[in-house]
Amino acid sequence: MFSKILIANRGEIAVRIIRACREMGIQTVAVYSKADRDSLHVKMAHDAICIGNAQSSESYLNIPSIISAAEIADVEAIHPGYGFLAENPHFAEICDSCQIKFIGPRPESMRLMGDKALARETVRKVGLPLVPGSKAAISSQEEALKVAKKLGYPVIIKAKAGGGGKGMKIAHNDGKLISAFMTARTEAEAAFGDPEVYIEKYIENPRHIEVQIMADSHGHIVHLGERDCSIQRRHQKLIEETPAPSLSKKLRQKICESAIKAAKSVNYENLGTIEFLVDEKEEFYFIEMNTRLQVEHPVTEMATGIDLVKEQIRIAQGEKLACTQDEVQFRYSAIECRINAEDPLNDFIPSPGKIETVTFPGGPNVRVDSHAYAGYLVPPYYDSMIGKIIGWGRNRQEAANVMLRALDEFDIKPIKTTAAFQRKIISSPAFLRGKIGTNFVDKLLKSEKIVEA
Repeated sequence: MFSKILIANRGEIAVRIIRACREMGIQTVAVYSKADRDSLHVKMAHDAICIGNAQSSESYLNIPSIISAAEIADVEAIHPGYGFLAENPHFAEICDSCQIKFIGPRPESMRLMGDKALARETVRKVGLPLVPGSKAAISSQEEALKVAKKLGYPVIIKAKAGGGGKGMKIAHNDGKLISAFMTARTEAEAAFGDPEVYIEKYIENPRHIEVQIMADSHGHIVHLGERDCSIQRRHQKLIEETPAPSLSKKLRQKICESAIKAAKSVNYENLGTIEFLVDEKEEFYFIEMNTRLQVEHPVTEMATGIDLVKEQIRIAQGEKLACTQDEVQFRYSAIECRINAEDPLNDFIPSPGKIETVTFPGGPNVRVDSHAYAGYLVPPYYDSMIGKIIGWGRNRQEAANVMLRALDEFDIKPIKTTAAFQRKIISSPAFLRGKIGTNFVDKLLKSEKIVEA
């Protein structure tokens, strides 16, 4: 059993992991940049160590500094959270070489599924359907043009490493393809240290469905149902929910079974998420696997009653899964809103600054995961998300009603947030009917009602 864990992350996910560790009787060590000296995770951890300057490259992506902190604090394990080094197999290997347990999948699984082109080929061999695309990374403009011509426009360019919408561009013709190709490579290099990209046929207005899986080191693997993450802006998820609305029982079963196949194909261990696109004909396609804890993990937790962070830790300790597939129960519908410090009325420009007052929602069936507090200075250096609000109920309508009430209660000043915009989305008739897709937000932004939100 671990007695002390270092959390190689910041913000709400660091707070979330600290809370799980406290309930398990595990001491925690926070690491922080100079910009995060007064962050909530620093205040909550048993110990805290500064690892560098504000820039991520000098702190949260600085592997030598993080390993030094772990050795100084004499921890047995490191939890990477999500983002930063969470899907970096080199970091996981260094942890292993230093006899520090990396709380996540094995490096070889991360490397295999982290390479999007290699991941596609791996799951193709076990029968998963794929979106037509390049078999390997595209290294030149000429090659990109050849692949796009073969696939037919529109196409989407994606970073071979990483995710979160970075290094992802859509092109509808040759001219747009060249500029998109160069921009995607530049973004991928900046975000992941790897400029390589690949190209897929772009499926217009699909639904983005993902399946949460967990696997132990004893050969047991289960899925925890699917989440619908179709409500996105610029490939960044805004609202997630489970179960996915308007998904037939047959299709749900096929997608979840395919997720298990994908995980087994790489002898996966710990938590992971298999992501799919579902088109209007209910055909589904594998797109990628995220080899880490997801931002949206709370909706699965509230629907199933399973604490995913604790499961991660238990699996890393060598324990068997706490339940079999037959024992997984889907009790509730749950919806999550990511609250970003952005101004929807000003092209979603980030809104950093000092929080003077904040009121979080409460009451039955509401959960808030956040590192924000009155007096906290939101730094401009990192992702703009300052928290997540989760609402759940016996069915989707009840969960939506809870979320609308929670968003009404949420109040933060003077920074701008996306909360009011998300309320517009959830209260829209199309959303409430479950008629959603990845272009849902774009359509609403063009309507007068949303522009005035």
